[in-house]
Order: sequence, then C-alpha cells, then structure tokens
Amino acid sequence: MIIGVPREIVDQEYRVALTPQGAHELVHEGHKVLVERGAGEGSSISDHEYRAAGAAEVYGESELILKVKEPQESEYPYLRENQVLFAFLHLAANRELTEELLRRKVVGVAYETVQRDDGSLPLLAPMSEVAGRMAPQVGAHYLEKMNGGRGLLLGGATGVPPATVVILGAGIVGSHSAILATGMDAHVVVLDKSVIKLRYLEHILHGRITTLISNKMNVREAVRVADLVIGAVLVPGARCPILVGEETVRDMRPGSVVVDVSIDQGGCVMTSRPTTHSNPVYEVHGVLHYCVGNMPGAVPHTSTFALTNVTLPYVQMIASLGLAEAVRRDKSLARGVNTIEGRVTSRPVAEAHGLDYEPLEYILPLELPEAGYQGFLRSP
Repeated sequence: MIIGVPREIVDQEYRVALTPQGAHELVHEGHKVLVERGAGEGSSISDHEYRAAGAAEVYGESELILKVKEPQESEYPYLRENQVLFAFLHLAANRELTEELLRRKVVGVAYETVQRDDGSLPLLAPMSEVAGRMAPQVGAHYLEKMNGGRGLLLGGATGVPPATVVILGAGIVGSHSAILATGMDAHVVVLDKSVIKLRYLEHILHGRITTLISNKMNVREAVRVADLVIGAVLVPGARCPILVGEETVRDMRPGSVVVDVSIDQGGCVMTSRPTTHSNPVYEVHGVLHYCVGNMPGAVPHTSTFALTNVTLPYVQMIASLGLAEAVRRDKSLARGVNTIEGRVTSRPVAEAHGLDYEPLEYILPLELPEAGYQGFLRSP
C-alpha cells in the first residue's frame, strides 16, 4: 500500500503522524511511504530520515493518509474517493469537515473513536496524557499577574493558601492534571460521575485531593470558588456536554483561568471557543480562557513519538490487510470508522449533525468468512 504523511498546517502544529522508525517498519513490510517535505522538522526530525515529497504527490499517490490533526480547508481538494484518512477528526464538532468527507466519499477513520471493548481509547490516550500534564502548567502560567491572571502561585507559600484547581472529569486528562496539580501543591478538587474513577484517584494520590460527584450544584459551587478550572470531559466521538454555564463563569473571581481541554469536541464551558497557539487566550467576564485544540503540538517531539507508538500497529494492519479485513479482525478499529462511501458510520457524529446513521456492518461485509474474501481497499 502507498502511505502518505502530509505536513501539518494547523497553527503552530509541529507534530507529524509517523516517526522515521515507523516509516522504516512499513517499508520493511513492503509498503511505500511518502512524507511531505518539512513534515518532521517541528518534531526535530529531518527530511533525510524520510522519503520527502511534495503535498500533491503525497495526497495524489497515497491510498492511506496519516495525519495528526484534521484536514484544513486548503487540503480538501487533495482528498479523493476511497482514500483512507487516519487522523484526529473530531467530526461531531465539525460539520463542515463531516460534509466534505461525505461529499468526497473519503473513508474517515478517527483516532479518538478507536475504542476497545473495555471502553478505553488507545489512540487518544497518549495525547490525553500530554494535554493533562500540560493543563496545570498552562493554568499556572496564566494565573501570573503579567499574563493577565490573579497573581497566584499555584502552590501558595508558607502561611499563604495554595490556589484551588477544579478539574471536571477524572478520565486520562483529568487524572494526569490532578497528579501534576497535586505535585505543584495546589488544592485540587476533581468532579466526575464515576465513583470508581474518583476512588482510584484518591487512592493513588493518598487522599491529597478532594473528590465530588459531578452534578449541576456541585459543579456550579466548585467552579465559582476556583482559581483554575480544567475541562477534561469526554464522550467518545460525541459533542462534549456543557457543564459550566455563562452565569457560573460570571460568578468566578476576576483573573481566574479556564483551560478547556475538551475544546476539540466543542468544550465543556459555555463561554469556551477554539483558540490557537498564536493567540491562545481571551477574556470573558474577567476570566481568562485558554482553549487551544492542539495543546500537545507545543511539545511535538514527545507527542509525535508517543502517538506513533500506538497508531503504528493499526497502520500496519490496514496497510497489510486492507481496511475491510482489518476492521473485521479488530472491532476497536471498526469503531474508528466515522465515514465511508459517503455515509456516516458513527452514531454520535450522525446525531450531532442530524444526519442519517448506518452501521458499518451494513456497508462492509464484516461477517464474511476469510476463505475467498477479497477485502476493501486492499493493498496491491
């Protein structure tokens, strides 16, 4: 199979979807890998470590496109029918891209909806770890007076109380945020609907955090007195629910900070809107909002290698078997298919945009026996 890796063009996105080591593995297995010139430079990976090519060649020749972030408008014309696009797509929060993939009949496979039977998200997990660890650092930065905040040190000082960090969600992002914020000696409050997740966090942090069941009253009361709010809510594949209304934001202290890591899926704070690394914050009701959708792009070397570690086995499976056989053998990958043949195969995406939903097994013959099975988009 011919596999293409374009250069990312989202504002200050320095990650690349495949490391040289990953490219070497694929070439060794008999595949052709094309990487756009300059794609790895932001991750401190030079062109000579890949087979460099132009953007038109990468998209034009490749049957499988590997990206980090979703395609931008200028990249739409490169996409073509039956091409497999494997990337973070977040379609539930992006109607324009959804419609473009459907119109062009692109096979959209989303990293963030590849899901195992136990509910875990293996391709989202490493980026969630990175974003979770970054969130308290970012919040601490913007709490400093010269950066527009209240002028607080997250950990306080002798005789001076620490800042209060409220984390909405105890999944991977929330857990890593809690671990980092606790390590910075902040007063940490974590809210989640799952008692099991909260109990786990209390256990590993030896009771150094406060946990609350997430409900409207608890969220409102916790956020109102917070110095830093970290939005870490995720519903796989779906638009993120709004947990913090504008009235609650209005009641927060002037100079407090919101870091909404959920922004890729629409954000969990009513006043959140996407920002970029070039212009990362804005103010609403005296509260600073940081809503950069590609936070891990700020640490691209770490992020690129962490991402390839988990995506490469799936890429190898698609490249070697073809998409249909790969999803037939691996249900977690099948859950990652959001669009195919101009149809939506992800229920949350369909519901988010009021589109028709068709289960993947209605389109691909996933239950056919292996004998005589030809697959779909099989490599030559």
